[in-house]
Amino acid sequence: MNRREFSAQALSAGVAAACAGLSPLALAQQGTAPVEGKHYVKLNQPVPVAGGKIEVIEFFWYGCPHCNEFEPMLDAWSKQLPSDVAFRRVPVAFRAEPFVMHQKIFYALDEMGLIPTMQRKVFYAIHGRHMRLDKPPEIGDYMQSQGVDSVKFLERLDSFSVQSKAKQAAKLAADYKIDGVPAIGIQGRFYTSGGLVGNMEGVIAVSNFLIDKVRNKG
Repeated sequence: MNRREFSAQALSAGVAAACAGLSPLALAQQGTAPVEGKHYVKLNQPVPVAGGKIEVIEFFWYGCPHCNEFEPMLDAWSKQLPSDVAFRRVPVAFRAEPFVMHQKIFYALDEMGLIPTMQRKVFYAIHGRHMRLDKPPEIGDYMQSQGVDSVKFLERLDSFSVQSKAKQAAKLAADYKIDGVPAIGIQGRFYTSGGLVGNMEGVIAVSNFLIDKVRNKG
């Protein structure tokens, strides 16, 4: 989901080949590699990356139906990434509300170590139960119903550290030029999205291609 509607694009043979795990060089030789500007974007200004691993970021919003549908696939893929890849999620904020509150929900859960158990539940609450989760009383009641201490959670929700992380997330999404989610950022140099590729299986394939490209200094 983006500020505009996603435009549908066909998945190229190169994306399918990327799924097969072929190297960027092999794909290029076959003339089937995902195409820059069509299946992925190369940033004009790279975003600084810390650490020795290849950084992979999913940019998402809890309220996005595409992110909700992508979550099971993303979760399975992220658990199978090679040891030289560091994966993390970053919630976006295209406007103040309800985006910022949803950012804060994510970071409060993260600080409490609850993302593994609560990530899909929050998606389900919004998309399956049609909850807004944009006001503290509703959020507190929901967390309590899921066995989360609502007092501690709401304290985290309004904490300086969570607010700071939300602002940092907004800056990172802006640096990556993200205008739609779900999107995958790779090593501060590339991103791909459903709007570019056309479906989320393709996003995984292009992400694998870009990870391999970075690994091979492409």
